[in-house]
Amino acid sequence: MTHVTSTRSRRWLVFGLLLAGTTLGLAGTDLVLPAITVLPDALGGSAALAQGVLAAYVAGAGAGLVGFGELGARFDQRNLLVASLLVFAGLSLMAPLASDMNTLIALRFLQGAAGAAAAVYAPGMIKALFEERDAVHALGVLGSIESVIPALAPVAGVWLLAQLGWSGSFTVTGVLALLASGVLLAARSVFPAMTSRRGAGGYSRLARDPVFARYALSQAFTLGGLLTFVFGAPVVMTEAMGGSLTHFVTMQISGIACFVIASNLTSRLSERYGAETLVMVGSWLSAAGCLSTVLYALSGVGDPAWLALLFIPVNVGLGLRGPPGFYRAVLAAKGNESRGSALVLLAILLTAALGTVAAAPFVTTGLLPLALIASGIAALSPVVLMVLPALNER
Repeated sequence: MTHVTSTRSRRWLVFGLLLAGTTLGLAGTDLVLPAITVLPDALGGSAALAQGVLAAYVAGAGAGLVGFGELGARFDQRNLLVASLLVFAGLSLMAPLASDMNTLIALRFLQGAAGAAAAVYAPGMIKALFEERDAVHALGVLGSIESVIPALAPVAGVWLLAQLGWSGSFTVTGVLALLASGVLLAARSVFPAMTSRRGAGGYSRLARDPVFARYALSQAFTLGGLLTFVFGAPVVMTEAMGGSLTHFVTMQISGIACFVIASNLTSRLSERYGAETLVMVGSWLSAAGCLSTVLYALSGVGDPAWLALLFIPVNVGLGLRGPPGFYRAVLAAKGNESRGSALVLLAILLTAALGTVAAAPFVTTGLLPLALIASGIAALSPVVLMVLPALNER
């Protein structure tokens, strides 16, 4: 019994450290968000240039996903995790020393790239540590906490801005990353030794594999549709629908709460009904939720308060299909977990980015264009599941 308890504690210790790494990577955007408004006065430049501080981080994260996916296939991922956090910490602590906006933007690109390792390696390590039910549960917990970060981190960012100025969020992020890297280094021996299986192939093999594409693309379309709507909703609600940011916050809080509940039920539901059923039901439910916003826009009612209710199925659907869908993408990678995780995350990032760019010219005109674009993206998820073959687990 003592050995079983010790093994279980070891697994959840590793999970906690992976969670810390991914949380710091996410906080690199959301914690800094409130400081963007004061950067032109502090460093010179325009408000548009200040937006580049956010965009550079996202672009760097995309490059980091691909880079760490490749490095993780060749080198010990434990060492890469420690190195990633150390470099991330150093770049974060260098940011307050930037003398102008362009220097900060360059540092942010590098910071985003350095902070991507934990997100890439966490799914494969979770697969190596846990049986399927516990792995799906762990991914559900990971997704739950990751979904809360965008809601809570800006609040902490406002406080840091008031107490320490624009550099406060960078300094705190750097110190926390430095501490996390030290703990991770001390606990290195409890992490599974991970590299890709020899002969697993590269990104091109994964991209051509229809089974892997089934889970990667359906995950990207469901989450990408949701993010496209969320990114455009504040402007639509306040400028086109006559509402306030309170309506957006209400929608986010109710949606996140429903996602957290659904994602933490997935391990039991998956065991009872099967992972494929849950992935399909969740994809359809999320797509139907997005479609309901289209129908609401066509109704002409125009009250933004209703969007909090209409958006609940979108979040529940993602909560149901997210953890088992990501786990099956890792399984479908067939020993190529780091590259597989990187491709899934990159597909999500690109889908959300393209959807946001497509919706941007229309967000001030009303709800309908944003709802149509988000629905079109989300609807591709069940289509992919119907067209591409499922994982053969025999």
